[in-house]
Amino acid sequence: MSYIVPIGPYHPALEEPIHAKLYTEGEVIKDAEVFVGYNHRGIEKLCTERNAIQTLVLVERVCGICSHSHALTYAMCVEQLNGIECPKRGEYIRVITAELERLHSHLLWLGVACHVIGHDSMFMHIWDERELVMDLLEELSGNRVNYAMVTVGGSRRDIDDELKAKLLKSLDKLKGLMDRIVEIALNDKTIALRTKGVGVLTKEVATRLGAIGPHARASGVDIDVRRDSPYCSYGDFKFDVPVVESGDVFARVVVRALECYESIKIIDQALNNLPDGPINLGNKLPKIQKGVAVCRHEAPRGQLSHMVVGNGGFNNHRVSVHVPSYKNTPTIPYMLRDNSVADAGLIIASIDPCFSCTDR
Repeated sequence: MSYIVPIGPYHPALEEPIHAKLYTEGEVIKDAEVFVGYNHRGIEKLCTERNAIQTLVLVERVCGICSHSHALTYAMCVEQLNGIECPKRGEYIRVITAELERLHSHLLWLGVACHVIGHDSMFMHIWDERELVMDLLEELSGNRVNYAMVTVGGSRRDIDDELKAKLLKSLDKLKGLMDRIVEIALNDKTIALRTKGVGVLTKEVATRLGAIGPHARASGVDIDVRRDSPYCSYGDFKFDVPVVESGDVFARVVVRALECYESIKIIDQALNNLPDGPINLGNKLPKIQKGVAVCRHEAPRGQLSHMVVGNGGFNNHRVSVHVPSYKNTPTIPYMLRDNSVADAGLIIASIDPCFSCTDR
C-alpha cells in the first residue's frame, strides 16, 4: 500500500519546526519532500536598523547553540570593512570560546541522538558531561548560552591565571569522560543497530548537494574552514579534521565524537600559549565603512558565512547570514529514501539541524 506520511512541523524527535512529507510503500520510504520556513523572525532586516554593537547582541540570538559563531563572524566582517586588526590575545580567547561552544553543541547533539533511538541512559550520561562544558562557559563569560564574548576589535572578557588553571583542569577531566562516551558510542549494540547503514549520504551526492561541516565529513568530504582558510589565529594550532567514509548516521556520531577531542586539543594549546597584551582595541562604536565584507567561520554544524554591506554610517546597510543547516537540509530527502518510517526522525536529526538558524 502507498501512503503519504507527514512528519512535523512539530515532532517529538525534533525541537524545532520542520515538515517532511514521506511517500511510502508500506514502511519503506520511496521519496520525501522537506519544507522549512515556520520560524521566520526577520533578523536580517532588523540588523539594518542597528549599529555594530547592537547587531552583535542581535546576531547572537540567531541560534542559541552557536551564538558565539554568529557574533564572531559578524565582528570579523566589520573589522574587515574598517581595516581593524585584533590583538592576538583577543583572537586566542575567541578561539577558546568557539571550541567550547563546539564541545557544547556536539555533546548536545550526541545526547539528543541517543534519546531519539531510545537510549535514554546514554542521553543522560552525555548531557551530564555537557554540563561541565556549560559550567566552563559560564566561568569564562558569565553566561551559559549567549556568551557576549565578542566585541568589534577583540574579546570582551579576559582569562586570568586562576581561570586558566581551572579551565585546564576541567579539560583534563572532560577528556577522560569523553573516552568513556566514545567507547560506548562505538561499541554499544543499541546504537549500532539503529545507526549503521541508516540514512546513507554518499560522497558524490554530498559534494553535489553542497553538504558542509561534520555532516559532509561523515561522507568522506574533507573540508574545514579552520584548516583550509585559517582565520582568527587558527593557523597557530595543530589539530586533525576527522573524516569518515561510510556516510551513515553512525559515521555522523563518530565524526562529532572525534571532533570533541580536537576541540579539547585546540583549547589546551590556546590556553598554554595565551599571548600577552590587550584583549581588544577599546569599546568604541565603529562606523561601518562603505563596502562589502564576507567572512566564514567553521561553526559546530559547518561553514557559517556573514555578508555585511556598509554605507559609511553607524548602521548596517545590509546583513546576510548563510547558515550550515540551510546547506545540509537538501540532503534529507536523499538520505530518507529506502529507509523505514521509524528511522525518519533520526535521519533528519542526524544533520544536527538548526531551523531557528535556517529561518532567521
